[in-house]
Amino acid sequence: MADESSPKFSLKDQLFNEERVRFLAQQFKLADPTFDSKRFVKEVMKSLASRELKQRIVLIAETLESHLSTDFPTAAQQILAALPPELDPSLTDDDFGDFIIAPLGEFVVRNGLDAKHLKLSLRVLKEITKRFSMEDAIRAFINTHPEPTLKELKKWTQESNYHVRRLVSEGTRPRLPWSQRIQIEATETLEFLEVLHADSTRYVTRSVANHLNDIAKVDPTLVLKTLKTWQKLGKQDPKELAWISRHALRTLIKQGDAETMRFLGMRSEPKVLVSPIQLGQLVLQRGEPIEFEVTVMAESDETLIVDYVIEFVKANGSHSPKVFKAKQLNLKKGESATVRKRHPLRVDATTYRLFAGTHHLTIQVNGNAMSRCSFELL
Repeated sequence: MADESSPKFSLKDQLFNEERVRFLAQQFKLADPTFDSKRFVKEVMKSLASRELKQRIVLIAETLESHLSTDFPTAAQQILAALPPELDPSLTDDDFGDFIIAPLGEFVVRNGLDAKHLKLSLRVLKEITKRFSMEDAIRAFINTHPEPTLKELKKWTQESNYHVRRLVSEGTRPRLPWSQRIQIEATETLEFLEVLHADSTRYVTRSVANHLNDIAKVDPTLVLKTLKTWQKLGKQDPKELAWISRHALRTLIKQGDAETMRFLGMRSEPKVLVSPIQLGQLVLQRGEPIEFEVTVMAESDETLIVDYVIEFVKANGSHSPKVFKAKQLNLKKGESATVRKRHPLRVDATTYRLFAGTHHLTIQVNGNAMSRCSFELL
């Protein structure tokens, strides 16, 4: 049970606080001794606590505007000089960088979006993204100057730094979370993905898969056609391409899309028996995990993807389902497997809010609802 007296975790306070603001100020101070780091920190901290996460990025960028040159080319050079070392090039995944660098991209968007600054602005974003992903900032340039920006991004697919290559895919995602939508057709970026799907770095290929998953929500046929083409091209290791495909098709898998299941070597209506769900507890407090197990038996040889759906109670008393991955199984006729799961019902979750009431839990096999139960959340 969660300790109600413990301090509530705050992502915005972890990412943007006085320590991180001082770090950013020190970077500018090291590059230019005339930079008034103490005044900069004082001005930011005066209203930082009252701002939400994205508002803090804007606040820091706004404050920088009164500390850097009003001439954008000069300010751009000041930013480049103040950048910390590049992220470790020997890593291949999960190295997103330091969020305190994000305001530098916001500064470039606010001050370098004019056509006359485009070339310089893109060069600056390219350098910043080697320290923190500029996937949000680049979208303003795609929307304002689509043709020249996409032309530059095409070149970046061949960059040696994998953070730059990833930016090409992540920055052009149709439904990038927490970011503005880009006003281009999904097909305009497929040529980028064709290059990047063969990348040797998982950080890049995960972005490619997420990009395809975004497209699959509006055009599943295009995504399946693309993946089939990539299979024929043979540019990516088969195991990695299989991983990309499963990740790219996860929304269609959850929906039980028949063509997707065939593509992945599974049946959309498998012959299986699923036992009633065994719950660890029928009544839970917020912060406690829901623990359950279920047994799946195959009546014929089957490849199965087992998911579970929690129907969360909303503020108005209705339910909102959210699908989670459980396990992939390969069962011969007559074989069975027990799937066990422990799912924390976090009070500080960012993708849902917890409300008291009767919640429902459903087991899905290849997208088909097979077993259901309910539990109470106090």
